[in-house]
Amino acid sequence: MLPPLILLHGFTQTRQSWRRTATALRSRYRAITPDLPGHGQAADRTPSFDAVTAYLRALTPATPFTLAGYSMGGRIALHAAFNLPLDHLFLIGASPGIADPQEREQRKQADAALATKIEAIGVEAFAREWGRLPLWDGQADRVKAAAYADRLRNTPHGLAAALRGFGTGTMEPLWDRLPELTVPVTLITGERDEKFRAIAERMVERLPNARHVTIPGTGHAPQLEAPELVAREIREAIS
Repeated sequence: MLPPLILLHGFTQTRQSWRRTATALRSRYRAITPDLPGHGQAADRTPSFDAVTAYLRALTPATPFTLAGYSMGGRIALHAAFNLPLDHLFLIGASPGIADPQEREQRKQADAALATKIEAIGVEAFAREWGRLPLWDGQADRVKAAAYADRLRNTPHGLAAALRGFGTGTMEPLWDRLPELTVPVTLITGERDEKFRAIAERMVERLPNARHVTIPGTGHAPQLEAPELVAREIREAIS
C-alpha cells in the first residue's frame, strides 16, 4: 500500500484545490484531501484546531504519515504536528501565527468584521473581492478562474465560521514551540511571496530539522500556479 499523504487546503479553498498536486503524486503516495471545517462539504462542521488534530489522527490510526498544509491549512498542520506521528511536514505559504498580542488582537477583530461581511454579502461577492487582493498579483488568468470557481463551493456561514475559528488572530502563536518540533519540515514559498518567504527564513532558524525552498515564478499559492513543481519538492524531500 502506498504511504499516506494528507493535504490541507487554505482559507476559501476546498479539497479540489489539491487535485493537480495529488495527481502528480499518485504514483508515490495515497493522497488524502479532506475539506476542512467551514469549507466545501464540511461547511457545517465547527472549526477547531484541536478537533482537526483528532480528525487527522483518526484518518491514519497508528500510522506515521506525511502532512502538508497551505496557508490556513499550513497553520492547522503546524498546530497538529506536535501531537501526530509524522514522517515529514510540509508548510506552504504558512506561518506560526502572530507573536505580538496587540497585533494579534487587531487581526482577530479584523477577521471578525470580515466574517460578518461575508455573511452579509454572500459567497459570490466575497469571492470576487478576495480574488482582487494584491496577494494574488501575478497569477495567470486560468489560475484565478480556477480559484474563483473553488471559492464558490463554499457557504457564507462556513467561511465566516472558519475565520472565527481558524483565523490568525484566534490562533495561539507557535513561534516559541518551534524548537520542540524534531520532525523534518520543508517550508515552501513562492518567489513573489516576499512576506511568507521572510517568515519561512525566520522559521528555519528556530526549527531543528528544516529547509526552505522557493518555487520560481509563483506567488502566495505555488500549489495552484505550479503544482508539478510543488509535487516534485515533496517527492524529493522524502525520497
